[in-house]
Amino acid sequence: MADTLTNAAGVSALLSGTAATIAAIVGVLLAVPTAWAAAGRRRPRAGYAAAALAALPEFVLAAVLITVVAVNWRLAPTAGWFGPAHLVLPALSLGIPTGGLLARLLTTAVEATAAEPWVHTWRAAGSGRRELATALLRRAITVVVPQVAVLFVGVLGGAVAVEQLFAIPGLGRIALHASLAQDLPLVQGCVLFLVVTGVLVGGLGITAHRLLIGPAGQAAGLIPAVPEHRHSPYRAVPLTAALLLTTVVGVGLLRDAERVRLDQRLASPSWDHPLGTDPVGRDVLAQLAHGAILTVGTAAVVTVLSLLVGLAAGLRGGTARTGTADVLNALPPVFVGLIIAALAGPGLTAAALAAALVAWVPLAVHTRSLAEEVRASGYYRAAELCGAGPGRLLRRHLLPAVAGPVVLHALARVPATALTIAGLGFLGLGAGHDSPEWGAQLAAAVTYLERAPLAVLGPVAGLGLLGVLAATPGRLLLRGLRPLHQR
Repeated sequence: MADTLTNAAGVSALLSGTAATIAAIVGVLLAVPTAWAAAGRRRPRAGYAAAALAALPEFVLAAVLITVVAVNWRLAPTAGWFGPAHLVLPALSLGIPTGGLLARLLTTAVEATAAEPWVHTWRAAGSGRRELATALLRRAITVVVPQVAVLFVGVLGGAVAVEQLFAIPGLGRIALHASLAQDLPLVQGCVLFLVVTGVLVGGLGITAHRLLIGPAGQAAGLIPAVPEHRHSPYRAVPLTAALLLTTVVGVGLLRDAERVRLDQRLASPSWDHPLGTDPVGRDVLAQLAHGAILTVGTAAVVTVLSLLVGLAAGLRGGTARTGTADVLNALPPVFVGLIIAALAGPGLTAAALAAALVAWVPLAVHTRSLAEEVRASGYYRAAELCGAGPGRLLRRHLLPAVAGPVVLHALARVPATALTIAGLGFLGLGAGHDSPEWGAQLAAAVTYLERAPLAVLGPVAGLGLLGVLAATPGRLLLRGLRPLHQR
């Protein structure tokens, strides 16, 4: 087993490293317009494109690249692992969506950096726009470096579906087959390797961050600031996305999602079936709407539970301070789903549990950071000196101060949770293939991508619209992160 894991880990590390490089290039390119706008004192464009890209399922992009680039254009191999040519399409499938997520982190960091005092000093000294934009982007990259390390581990653990589609003998594919065969020792070996790698890479990311900051970080030469919130000129984008998603779901719920018509398999769009039919003749519009209830509804329930657990753990502080959070951050939900499937079997409940076991960690860390700020404030210490008990301090000071920002953070993570549930369904670890859940839909229809593209594009568009909607509370989160003395 050791030789199998070592060889698979080498394959996955090469694939993930290449994908992480692509993600870094895509993320920086998408963040450049924000840095240019901030350097010119203009309102930066909302990161809706990056948000939609981050919500793009890797396995769907992989299927599109196989169909278009490998089969139709014959520019790359369709599967296998026999040389550099076999690396291109899998790395693009993993790197492009991760680049969208990295772009969201970078644009947020650029907006925060633009409010730091040194930016005003540079402007007063007559620095050019290009020079200032470069400095803003460099400073933002410094802030995001630890997150890049975590993203690398996420790519390493999230490559299960891509490795399966391209028949790559990597860690994820081996873990998937071991899980379906309920070979628990092999699954445990894969998870152990991933956790150890995550902790090591996370430590390297923190070290790189400190080196990039240099003496300024130790001498308090950098003063973090929160950017002034201004209404985005692109407010019509999330409103349009919300209206479109609501309309599709509302109309689709009125239609029968269970009726099978084998004589109308993979039918083109018509008046009776506006989005066509799936491989067994069911209405795609009805499947999309009913699947939204399962996928997005389950993601919403998971988010609420994760929010409650994250608030409780973060306000208590112990779990967020120890290495438990680092270990769980290094463990992608797909691998948690593999463990649960190996123990209890696949299902939608198992997929939701896998997502919930990981989703509370960043919320707990966020809560802990805000709670420490409140505890260090003057009014909190004054309340302690006046004899306020722990319960009153929690109800009147801690919880009101941290609840708003953490709730917005949780809302911003709903698309990622929905994507996790859909990914587990695609791998056969979530809802059954006869379910309208989006991942199960994609698994059933991805083979027929060329003949019936709408059967695949429907769930993908739903995830993309959900990502656009999440970008709005994500930007509002900047307001909640103001220090208490600035509110």
